[in-house]
Amino acid sequence: MAMTARPPFHGEFRKLVVAIDVGTTYSGVSYSILDPGEVPKTLGVRRYPGQEGKAGDSKIPSILYYDKYGAVQAAGAEALLPSILDKAEDEEWVKVEWFKLHLRPTNMPRKDSEAKYNRMTDLPHGKTIVDVFADFLRYLYSCTKQYIIETHASGDLLWDSLEDQIDFVLSHPNGWGGAQQAQMRSAATQAGLVRDTHDGQARIQFVTEGEASVHFCISNGLASDAMKDQETIMVVDAGGGTVDISTYTVKMDVGLTMEEIAVPECIFQGSAIVSFRAREYLTDKLASSRYANDQDVAEMFKEFDRSTKLVFRNKEEASYIKFGSMRDREPQYHIRNGQIMLTGDEVASLFEPSISGIKQAICKQSLAAEQPISSIFLVGGFAASPWLFSELKDCADELGMRFSRPDTHTHKAVAEGGVSFYLDHFVSVRVARFTYGAKCLTGFQSSKSEHKRRSHRLMTRPSGRKFLPNGFAVILQEGTRVSEETEFYRELNIESYDPLSYLFTDIACYKGKFKNPQWTDTEPGMFTTLCNITGDISDIPMVPKKGPLGAYYSQSFDVVLSFGLTELKAQLRWFDNGIEKRCPASTVFDDEVAVM
Repeated sequence: MAMTARPPFHGEFRKLVVAIDVGTTYSGVSYSILDPGEVPKTLGVRRYPGQEGKAGDSKIPSILYYDKYGAVQAAGAEALLPSILDKAEDEEWVKVEWFKLHLRPTNMPRKDSEAKYNRMTDLPHGKTIVDVFADFLRYLYSCTKQYIIETHASGDLLWDSLEDQIDFVLSHPNGWGGAQQAQMRSAATQAGLVRDTHDGQARIQFVTEGEASVHFCISNGLASDAMKDQETIMVVDAGGGTVDISTYTVKMDVGLTMEEIAVPECIFQGSAIVSFRAREYLTDKLASSRYANDQDVAEMFKEFDRSTKLVFRNKEEASYIKFGSMRDREPQYHIRNGQIMLTGDEVASLFEPSISGIKQAICKQSLAAEQPISSIFLVGGFAASPWLFSELKDCADELGMRFSRPDTHTHKAVAEGGVSFYLDHFVSVRVARFTYGAKCLTGFQSSKSEHKRRSHRLMTRPSGRKFLPNGFAVILQEGTRVSEETEFYRELNIESYDPLSYLFTDIACYKGKFKNPQWTDTEPGMFTTLCNITGDISDIPMVPKKGPLGAYYSQSFDVVLSFGLTELKAQLRWFDNGIEKRCPASTVFDDEVAVM
């Protein structure tokens, strides 16, 4: 039962919202048809090509097959059909899976030993990650269209009337930011979901997997016992590639809202990583065996990923991975009757880095939260693992927190939660992950030691005023609680001998130890460019002035940043005769930094 009553849709015209979750191992789609005056319902695509015998299945494997010309030949569940597997082998198609890992920010914290997992999913020759992502989005979009047409009354007329006004919600891990969102936008445009226009791009929204998961828990009533005023809950979304951890306080002042109270965590320790460790372990274990060939190890890996990993629950019990026939035996490697035995300790060791990483992230969130956490909810495809559940429950018990795994289809949590994010907006406050600001010139003050130390780098502007380079103006400080309506400003003053019509400035991200960094040359390695902002400033008044070297122009305005949603948006603001004016600024992300 839903936790809170959803109000009727107040729009003037019928709309369609589609939430797409492209996961590392599995993907899914949910949607809602919004009729004026009607309460919107969350629906799911429950039928995909290749799954006709599994009615009601809401997810498909994130797999594509390409031919030698780079054309998609099969995708999703169809890619696992026996006839497709035979044809793929005969015609030497290229199988692409776990492709989402290629979008992962290169600077996401990880151990050196984990770097190899990003190279385990090669892309086809001549294909970029945007191309592959676009191909899979195009496939999911096609499946969604066919499902709606076949399922709803007059479905073809319904689709034709809504196709050009669909709003899309695309989900991504907590640790992804502007650079990944920009690539996903490009993929969505390339896939034909939206046009490459301002109105077209406005129909795409992003939601983090952690936030989508908490929306899923609330809208499905899974967290009803914890939804009391001032209660604090943590949602652990354990997926294929990443595990996303978010913590919120419940507010019941005016309806139900959630406030993020700690910087969300994202660790590269999902279920696919456990399988990758198994493949590496089996390769090393069988190095001197006659079963060390790629084909046998690949079969073991496939069976471990498909079955062994999912049912492991006890270190005291051995696990068996079937890969061959009854004739396959090599007792010294525990291979009998076409299957290899791994002890419980061996299998547990493959889970251990992921479980330890999740426990550490839970503890980190607990320390960062402003009040004790009462409940933890485990969702996502990896949540189905009995061993993961039991280990994390022991951890939660030690920390004095209630721990549960909602007994429903939590593998569809992100897609359904994406629809709820669009409709309900339960989360009203988010926490800034880093400190954001702009590199700037700093007015020279001879009385300050930091200024005197840099005096050899003095610069003189057209006004005759002296400035120092390598300054940093903080716009948003790490840990700041940000509502969707909050705007942050940075005043800019431009002095130039010639009129300027365009602004080019960088927004930087600081990840060091200082609360209020003022100089970029103190810790140069801690500053990275988040995005480049450009804007037309030809309408901003240019004030002619006179300086020591002659006439110059001065322009003053604000760069306005909005961080409240999961996307960074920028505007330019100025005042003309006391009247506020604004224009949009375009943001081009060129770094691997999370926005929020």
